[in-house]
Amino acid sequence: MLRFALALGAGLLATGAAFAQTYPSKPVTVIVPFAAGGPTDVAARIYGEFFSRTLGQQFVIENAAGAGGTSGSMKAARATPDGYTVFVHNVAPLVAGPSLYKSAQYDPLKAFEPIGALAFAAHYVVLRKDFPAKDLKELIAYAKANPGKINYGSAGAGSATHLACVLFGQQAGVDIRHVPYRGTGPALNDLVSGTLDMMCDQGLNMMGQVPSGNVRPIAIAQASRFSRLPDVPTSAEAGLPGFEVSAATAWYVPAGTPAAVKQKLAETMAAAYKDPVTRKRIEDLASEVPAAGQDTPEALGKFTASEMARWTEAIQKGGITAQ
Repeated sequence: MLRFALALGAGLLATGAAFAQTYPSKPVTVIVPFAAGGPTDVAARIYGEFFSRTLGQQFVIENAAGAGGTSGSMKAARATPDGYTVFVHNVAPLVAGPSLYKSAQYDPLKAFEPIGALAFAAHYVVLRKDFPAKDLKELIAYAKANPGKINYGSAGAGSATHLACVLFGQQAGVDIRHVPYRGTGPALNDLVSGTLDMMCDQGLNMMGQVPSGNVRPIAIAQASRFSRLPDVPTSAEAGLPGFEVSAATAWYVPAGTPAAVKQKLAETMAAAYKDPVTRKRIEDLASEVPAAGQDTPEALGKFTASEMARWTEAIQKGGITAQ
């Protein structure tokens, strides 16, 4: 019996190794749960091109937008776990989806297995150009003196831009009013025109509006300043320590995907981090590739779990629903 078990184990290992050598033998579908052109989609395409070149098969983007990213998430969760469907999502809306949408019938920690983060992009607190507050402390003071009168825009209920401002309001102890849009672009347009007062958005989306003064970033929600906007203070420097929000785009596979496939994908991801062309393209998105300690499947798994705990608490505390 022992010999049979050992032989069976050896056979499975050999089968897995052989499968890893031939994988992928056909195109791989990359599900992105947002429309084409957004930061998550662009990051997925950058890495998809590297994977296609490196592994010799096309990694084809499939945009499956809807319901704050939960439509695409459910499609990915139901996909056959054979390595030919992978999934790219922004971690915050991924883990927040089931708390916000009753239709989201999946557990992010059980439905998916981590491969690696693609990019981290800090959020900024951004004001319309003529808003009376000059800095973060003045914004918080103004909001406390005028509860419910400051409005902020987002890419939709449950989006990273929405959740970031929810957390800002809770940590600053202020009441600000949410105005959801069908994407970041329309919201940013209204911020520029003055219809909106503020947003909590990542740098890529508003970077082009900063030099002309159309919008004013007053704090970056991370522990260090960003080299392309060095004059913008960190949230701690600006008066709200602990307010840190990063739009983390990450690569997952459906639970049950063979270990040999996950290993090959993770090894290819590690090579992508070192590729100068890929790094430059990610940096051009006002983002950064994962640093040492953030660049493994295990690190992404821990980060996903911690983000789920954080955003679930924020959503429950705020009594937020999307339906």
